[in-house]
Amino acid sequence: MMKVIKANLFAAFLSATTGSVLAADAKPTVVLVHGAFADASSWNGVIGELEKDGFPVVAVANPLRSVKFDADYVRRVVAGIEGPVVLVGHSYGGSVINDAAVPKSNVKALVFVAAFAPERGETAAELSGKFPGSTLASALAKPVVLEGGQKDLYIEQSRFHEQFAADVSNAQADLMAATQRPIIEAALSEPSVSAAWKSIPSWFVYGDADKNIPPKALGWMAERAGSKGTVVVKGGSHVVMVSNPIKVTRLIEDAARRD
Repeated sequence: MMKVIKANLFAAFLSATTGSVLAADAKPTVVLVHGAFADASSWNGVIGELEKDGFPVVAVANPLRSVKFDADYVRRVVAGIEGPVVLVGHSYGGSVINDAAVPKSNVKALVFVAAFAPERGETAAELSGKFPGSTLASALAKPVVLEGGQKDLYIEQSRFHEQFAADVSNAQADLMAATQRPIIEAALSEPSVSAAWKSIPSWFVYGDADKNIPPKALGWMAERAGSKGTVVVKGGSHVVMVSNPIKVTRLIEDAARRD
């Protein structure tokens, strides 16, 4: 009888110890949020690298309807994930994750990929115009007018490669131009209600040839946020996650591994 009790106690100890080891080894989930004029497939190269390294990944279909609406949607996605999360945003997606990562949530790190990191009350349009260099306005197509007078914005397909993705192949840029997702114009002038980078560690990566958001603006936001690590991709366009997925992935993994 004593042997059975000892065996059961040992089994319980072994199970508890194994569970602790597995929990300690578990990797955070990486949640990827695309920006305007893109879709979740823009993360395909990064997803492949992350999954190869054992990270669970969710690439959110960002609605691109308003900062508040989109942030609420992303917040609900994150709330449904067990364990820690690294929240990654591209371009306008940075404004979204900035408002989605509420205090005391399971978000352990923020990664801004050629992305806006607004202070409370700041807008994407304001930050984009803080320094000269953006040529986005001149590359936009005629807007699609929606019911109620709202306008959906697209980049002119003939300008898409040069404006948005200069460092990817012609074929890939053509595909991205044809499948781009529109953003409601008002979302770009909607003030942020949060500044998650003040309480959650952040990392930044961007290209020095970005034509959507001036590199000086991106560097200024990274410095203001006290970035734990900033990578500037030489010759990188606005879609550095497409053209340089390994560099972007390594930064995300660095953020994921920090305590």
